[in-house]
Amino acid sequence: MRKAFHLEVQAWAQKIGVQPKRIQIQRMTRKWASWSSSGRICFSDDLLSEPESFREVVIVHELLHCIVPNHGKLFKSLMKAYLPNPAKAVPATSYTCSKTLESMSKRCRPESRTR
Repeated sequence: MRKAFHLEVQAWAQKIGVQPKRIQIQRMTRKWASWSSSGRICFSDDLLSEPESFREVVIVHELLHCIVPNHGKLFKSLMKAYLPNPAKAVPATSYTCSKTLESMSKRCRPESRTR
């Protein structure tokens, strides 16, 4: 399963035109994935058991950070360009996904609009 996931990430990286320096799968209790400016992308091992459509959203989201490090207009435009209908994969187009520590249940909630 891990090898298949790595191939999935590599296929998306090629489509997007990025080359992360390192891709790793590890236990993560609060996030689905994270990106570092050094080019490392970590994915939660829980992501492996999620539907492909949701995995794609997380994979594309993290890979796009190789191009755009924030969640501004350019980032959102690129997300829409690569995944025109992410709402089919997750409850909301704009989302922040987290995992609760107590139950390890997954939830998606709209991003806060306050600044």
